[in-house]
Amino acid sequence: METQDKEQHTSENYCIALQPICNNKMRHVADELLYRSSADATFATVDDQMQATARVCNAAFYETGLEKLIGNRKLFFNAPREWILKPELLPPNPEQVVLEVLESVTGEPKIIEALKKVRALGYEVALDDFILTTETEPLLDVASIIKVDLFEPVREEDIDLYKERGIRLLAEKVEDLETFKHYRDMGFEYFQGYFYARPEVHAETSRKGRGNNRGAQIRILKEAQEEEPDYQVMENLIAQDPQLTFMLLKYVNSAAFRRRSEITTIHQALNTLGIDRVRTIVTTVMLANNGPASRLLLPQALTRAAMCEKLADDMSGVNTRTAFMMGLMSMMDVLMGTSLDELLQQLPLSTEIKNAILYRQGKLGQLLALIIAFEHAKLAGKSASLVDRLNQAWMVSQVWSNEIMMQVDY
Repeated sequence: METQDKEQHTSENYCIALQPICNNKMRHVADELLYRSSADATFATVDDQMQATARVCNAAFYETGLEKLIGNRKLFFNAPREWILKPELLPPNPEQVVLEVLESVTGEPKIIEALKKVRALGYEVALDDFILTTETEPLLDVASIIKVDLFEPVREEDIDLYKERGIRLLAEKVEDLETFKHYRDMGFEYFQGYFYARPEVHAETSRKGRGNNRGAQIRILKEAQEEEPDYQVMENLIAQDPQLTFMLLKYVNSAAFRRRSEITTIHQALNTLGIDRVRTIVTTVMLANNGPASRLLLPQALTRAAMCEKLADDMSGVNTRTAFMMGLMSMMDVLMGTSLDELLQQLPLSTEIKNAILYRQGKLGQLLALIIAFEHAKLAGKSASLVDRLNQAWMVSQVWSNEIMMQVDY
């Protein structure tokens, strides 16, 4: 009985997340659906992998739906060997789903035949961490995308062969801007990794013609964080940024508000939205226009903030709005290319928020540490019920952040 309980605990203790994939212009065009069969798993048995895949598919494709989860972006979906051999298990939305063949799968005849059926159904097929060998070469006949692990040796003759066959290339584990540029120039179309989280990417890719607008951005952020912001001051600051003004008015006039009369001034927009929404939207719009690197990271920042808010609702002595702002501000360094210490010194945030972000102190700090551990699937020792709550909070928060990003997209 003890063994059975332990197995049940492990199978229920799974984690899910999305990792962004961008194109050669650093536009967010796809996501990879990530999962762990348990919160502390370093690898998964076939049975666990199948079950985790089924759970993730159910949550992403059926309970939530791709439109809510990721909008019109592509979704890369890791398919175990058993799923490839049973096309009836495949998720819906073939025009939007990229079936990702794991590196452990070889080009045996029945796999090739199954993947041909998958392609005929309308799915794209990506080969994950692909290394060209005699055993894997047949997979090139059914692949539309090859994911190249940059932590492994990259042979240019192989890259040339893939391109000659019309297969698109995705560079995995891109760690810095220099690497991104190198493989972009080699003809890679898609990129995945942490290169967009580096401050130098932010500076390099900032929107032309905007100039260094960090001072004005800090002033807007500072006023938005005041307990009782001065709307006149905020109105004047926002008016100095035409793009921010345009996007704010676009949002407040969107279908989400179902207004009979159009909002035409910043003053009307601020009064209509209310202070909490103003804080979120102004910060989001401003950062979304702060360069491709910020835009790629914003969904993660918004999802983290929303998770903080949702989970704080069940915690005594924790203000949900404070928790939301802590989550958002905890990623402000990579969003703005400035150290957290420097940013937090300039913003009128409470000592509670600052200590939570910098030192993980207090209930807020514990909450932030838990969510960051969830993001990295490092939840060893946590109960299945807690991980389930985190998964549910992540799903709801991801849907919300996608809705916000769709409103500020243009």
